[in-house]
Amino acid sequence: MSYLDNILFAILLIVGFGFFALNVKKIIRNINLGVDVDRKDNPKERWKNMAMIALGQSKMVKRPVAGVLHIIVYVGFIIINIELLEIIIDGLFGTHRIFASLGTVYDVLIGSFEILALLVLVAVAAFWIRRNGIRLKRFISSDLKGFPKKDANYILYFEVVLMTLFLLMNASDLHLQNVPGGFSHFHKAGSFPVSQFIAPIFNGMSNELVMLLSEVFWWLHIAGILVFMNYLYFSKHLHILLAFPNTYFANLKPQGQFDNLASVTKEVKLMMDPNADPFAAAPVDENAAPSKFGASDVQDLNWVQLLNAYTCTECGRCTSSCPANQTGKKLSPRKIMMDTRDRLEEVGKNIDANKGVFVPDNKTLLNDYITPEELWACTSCNACVEECPVNISPLSIIMDMRRYLVMEQSAAPMSLNAMMTNIENNGAPWQYNQQDRLNWKNEN
Repeated sequence: MSYLDNILFAILLIVGFGFFALNVKKIIRNINLGVDVDRKDNPKERWKNMAMIALGQSKMVKRPVAGVLHIIVYVGFIIINIELLEIIIDGLFGTHRIFASLGTVYDVLIGSFEILALLVLVAVAAFWIRRNGIRLKRFISSDLKGFPKKDANYILYFEVVLMTLFLLMNASDLHLQNVPGGFSHFHKAGSFPVSQFIAPIFNGMSNELVMLLSEVFWWLHIAGILVFMNYLYFSKHLHILLAFPNTYFANLKPQGQFDNLASVTKEVKLMMDPNADPFAAAPVDENAAPSKFGASDVQDLNWVQLLNAYTCTECGRCTSSCPANQTGKKLSPRKIMMDTRDRLEEVGKNIDANKGVFVPDNKTLLNDYITPEELWACTSCNACVEECPVNISPLSIIMDMRRYLVMEQSAAPMSLNAMMTNIENNGAPWQYNQQDRLNWKNEN
């Protein structure tokens, strides 16, 4: 490579990683719009969760076919991109296979990369067939449409292009390494168990043409990696990065245990303690914004819930396991997460357009994105939480929005309002008076 090539490569890296850094900064800003919540307890258990679930893919293999295929793509993509370090060094300093001095270790590494690249291509083909040929129900559901539906295929095509370029790059390199008497800077380096079967396509071409093609494959490969890296921000495949913090900060409490609102707990304690002085509480700041029960928009959710929204893989395991969805109700836990992310992105763009300040846009997550019908269809069974391969909790968002409907708008379903009225008047969910409220046990 010439000095001009080295400079162009450096500019490509700066632009690629710079744009990526700006998008990461936006994600962090948007997540921090959420309410603060402490998730620093029990670090040992949190590290274990991250190692087992995000790194070890332990929840993915509950569905073995998809799990094994995903592990192949996951491991292949991560490990193959270790060679990105060599590409960067070669590109910046004009060297060729800088790590070739590792000898046998280098041969094993390159050979392993090639085998993994082939396995990734096989796995991607299987994923494409499952999604577009067999058309599994969770991939053609009505909640997955438009860009989200196309996005999964775009990622598969990206994978095919990147792996193919990697193998073509190696095959052309191998061809030039085997030129009798040597050719240019292409010295013997690496082991090529897969691309050795591709290299014959270059037979009959001039060495100069093969060298040109090799450089084209090399440039397209690194450019493709940088494009893919920046595409992650717009794609469901952001979970490649966020699955790790998401599993670390996931809720460690037993499923079904919800946090009590501190303000409500305080009021109940005052009511139950006849000696308590209700005016002994801390003075109220008259200029402070009034607190809100529950959540009606993304700013009312906590930051872990917003991290959940960005981490969602849109795989549909949650929705396919949801009993409400299976019985034809409108609820889709996957849509809850996708809607939350879409609204969060909308709020983020609003802030960007208004120089760092959110200007009310007469929209909210509730009603404009998620309807009360969806929320009240939930049975709170935790099936969606149990099924999620990266420990996302759609249920926590549903429950917070239900709280808002009940406590801020008194908009609970009639049956629920009747139950709460009975509890208030009779001390029990049923329409018995105080003296007869235990009569229900005699009816069985």
